[in-house]
Amino acid sequence: MINFVGAGCGAVDLITLRGKRLIEEADIIIYAGSLINTDLLKFNEKKALMYNSALMDLDEIMAIMIKKGKNKRIVRLHSGDPSIYGAIKEQMLILDKYDIPYDICPGVSSLSGAAAALKAEYTPAEVSQTVIICRMEGKTKVPELESLHSLATHQASMVIFLSISLIEKVKEELLIGGYSLKTPVGIVYKATWDDEKVFECCIEDMVEVVKKNNIKKTALICVGNFLKGSKAKSKLYSKDFSTEYRNAK
Repeated sequence: MINFVGAGCGAVDLITLRGKRLIEEADIIIYAGSLINTDLLKFNEKKALMYNSALMDLDEIMAIMIKKGKNKRIVRLHSGDPSIYGAIKEQMLILDKYDIPYDICPGVSSLSGAAAALKAEYTPAEVSQTVIICRMEGKTKVPELESLHSLATHQASMVIFLSISLIEKVKEELLIGGYSLKTPVGIVYKATWDDEKVFECCIEDMVEVVKKNNIKKTALICVGNFLKGSKAKSKLYSKDFSTEYRNAK
């Protein structure tokens, strides 16, 4: 059995209870060594075989899964939540071909870790009700209709992954998409890790902030007026709003 496990966004105690149990029980762990907190591996006291996938290509990773997947408990430990930029589908398709069973254990994404670091809500009432998760086009292409400037036209809350090294291009695309220079930006480096860093600025200053602080990877770029918050209140707890559980007063 292969278990794709989300390691969470950094802090060891943000692993799910299920994820922790699967690590403890694993015979083999293939972990994203350049991205996860390797202290998580200490949960396994069985002396499981450990492979750092940062040093491996897809064929090498899959060779282990194919050879051992039917009679060993294998954890494929991905950063954050494996379903967001985790490249798990290509692995699952190969496992399907060899009829090897697998499951997915969700994890706490850096999407959530960044919001916590910024003390922000992505969907404050009357400001934004949509969160766009995206990335800047680089070596890996993005569909034409999902270019950063196209997505920026919605003026929704945006969380931009895998793009901090392309910060100048990100700024350009956001402005083309219609954001103003004064639109607030939150840059979160290594959300929830011990060495987490949080920077709040605006689109006008974002390039300078990133370069001044030498942020080159492992950072999210959060963009939108959600960072200002909202004076409006949701209907959920309003005394004038009836729900299935509570009558309006």
